[in-house]
Amino acid sequence: MSKINIDNISRLTLANLPTPIQRLERLSEEWGVDLWIKRDDYTGIETSGNKIRKLEYTIAKALSEEAGVVITCGGIQSNHCRSTAAVAARVGIKSHLVLRIDEEPPLEGNYLLDKILGAEVSFISRSDYSERRNEIMKEIADSYEAKGIKAYVIPEGASDGVGNLGYIQAVREIKKQEKELGVEFDTIVSAVGSGGTYSGLYLGTKLFAPEKTVYSFNVCDDEEYFLNVCSQIATDTVKALGAEIEVKKDDMHIIDGYKGIGYAISRDEELEFIAEVAKKEGVILDPVYTGKAFYGLCNEIKKGNFSKSKRILFIHTGGHFGVFPKQEQFAKLLVVSSDL
Repeated sequence: MSKINIDNISRLTLANLPTPIQRLERLSEEWGVDLWIKRDDYTGIETSGNKIRKLEYTIAKALSEEAGVVITCGGIQSNHCRSTAAVAARVGIKSHLVLRIDEEPPLEGNYLLDKILGAEVSFISRSDYSERRNEIMKEIADSYEAKGIKAYVIPEGASDGVGNLGYIQAVREIKKQEKELGVEFDTIVSAVGSGGTYSGLYLGTKLFAPEKTVYSFNVCDDEEYFLNVCSQIATDTVKALGAEIEVKKDDMHIIDGYKGIGYAISRDEELEFIAEVAKKEGVILDPVYTGKAFYGLCNEIKKGNFSKSKRILFIHTGGHFGVFPKQEQFAKLLVVSSDL
């Protein structure tokens, strides 16, 4: 395997790094595992979550190409789109978001922040998003170019060979923190929704921590879909780096079965689980990504499928603002007590 110096690749300093690693004391005792959490929800406020690690590289590339606007896409409550809007405002360029909707959305959560941050927004249908989102973003880019504004298109989730570098770096960060904490993690777990976080962690462990195994719980689509997506993103990154790394689907671990009734749609038991974790550990998970992934991890641990893991690190990829659009559903589930 060739030695890679990714420090030579252009990168902005945008996230609050390193993010802390904390042991989940009560859940470790309850679940019978040594369970820790990396708080990538601490990467910022407007930019909270995993996407900012990717955008440090992606926006650096956009600026190097003298872009005056960045165009990207996601669901109406996309963490990536909100982070992109925040970073664009921070570096002084425009942002244009292509958001998937079924009907006119209320102004809340991440969508509210998109508008506050000054993003231009285009709505498209679920079918157009599935089949034509890249074509639509290209059309928008062409319209800016016609006005003399250089456009840079960022794929869904900034999950490509450029954005992927963010979580390769995160593995190096984890290795350094292990030395500081005096612990070693043999298992890393995350959610997977567009593929960039998992494929970055996968390559990061290949490069810097081959003793670790990375697992992800898909929050949409299925295992086969993400094996294809993540292997392609990883392959693109390897080519861009000029690295000699063999990317094999057999080395990837996507755990299916916990997307529930659909992307960003929550079952009552998932929201109840989020509330239980919050009460026991003071950690707020989000309903779209970390809530489903951590719920899946809990169930798989109870099934004995992580019995060989000596110490597990769960990556909290943020998404707090996604809790607020679920307020009505939460209200039906939470019992307010007044023991005075």
